Amino acid sequence: MASSSTEVAPVGLRREREVLTVALATGRHVVIEGPPGTGKSTLLRSIARENGRAVVFVEGNAELTPARLVGQFDPAQVLAEGYHPASFVDGPLLTAMREGGLLYLEELNRVPEETLNVLITVLAEGEIAVPRLGPVRAGPEFRLIAAMNPFDAIGTARVSQAIADRMCRVVLGYQDEPAEQDITRAVTGLNGQVVDLAVAMARATRTHRDVRMGSSVRGAIDMALVLTGLAELREEAVPARETGRDAAYAALSGRIRIADGVDRTPESVIDELLDALWPTDDPPPDGSGKAEGPPAPPAGFRPRSRPGRDRAGRTQGRAQLAAQHAA
Repeated sequence: MASSSTEVAPVGLRREREVLTVALATGRHVVIEGPPGTGKSTLLRSIARENGRAVVFVEGNAELTPARLVGQFDPAQVLAEGYHPASFVDGPLLTAMREGGLLYLEELNRVPEETLNVLITVLAEGEIAVPRLGPVRAGPEFRLIAAMNPFDAIGTARVSQAIADRMCRVVLGYQDEPAEQDITRAVTGLNGQVVDLAVAMARATRTHRDVRMGSSVRGAIDMALVLTGLAELREEAVPARETGRDAAYAALSGRIRIADGVDRTPESVIDELLDALWPTDDPPPDGSGKAEGPPAPPAGFRPRSRPGRDRAGRTQGRAQLAAQHAA
């Protein structure tokens, strides 16, 4: 069975790639803002590889103290030798500053304020004064790239104006349906109507009236893999609708955030969407083929129109995707 661990180059995002590339080349620090699964880290790592830049990764959370970000003296060495530079263990910030690399700080708005305050001087002056160690100057290629999800307010805080004023901002949104289908095919190695169904289900969760935050393309990837695997396990030549429901529950229910004040479960939303996209009287999706070329013409599963999206627009999107494969 195909694996979802394959890292693929970002699909689309041409404008965002150009802006981020130029911002880094001109010495700017950048915050990349967008919901989960829009390719923030993939985009940065792709640009870093192309330019031969090292990336130092640090996860932002409430436990990221200034000492963990900057570094600290090793207690055992301090007891034996005192406060010498050799006794200092660099944290991710100093590592990136000394090497002139990219410090990628995820979940910027989950980092405690006292830790973010450490970054102000680094962003403004390119250096930091560490007690008992002295000043550390950043290499000329050092850049801070922060990422944040503006739609998940739980456990987050407002980023201060002192930080925001020292960084450029690049906003990423969800990609269009053909692009998400391309991503799902590339990661899973699957093709055809199973991919179409998985992508349609994931996208539909984002516009449902009772959902505060829907699934990213990662949910589509997981649903395609789980649906195909379950059909194989259950020896179904084509996936049964119950198998599709089980796969959708597993892949999407944990990624859906129900709107405040709405008394329903993610599973009930999935049932509603599945009824709209795969009615009980429709044939099942073709569960065969690996990705060996363009998807076969729809013969069974056909996603029905969703609110805010007419059939003509969907047909045009499929025609564009077919033209891309033909080219």
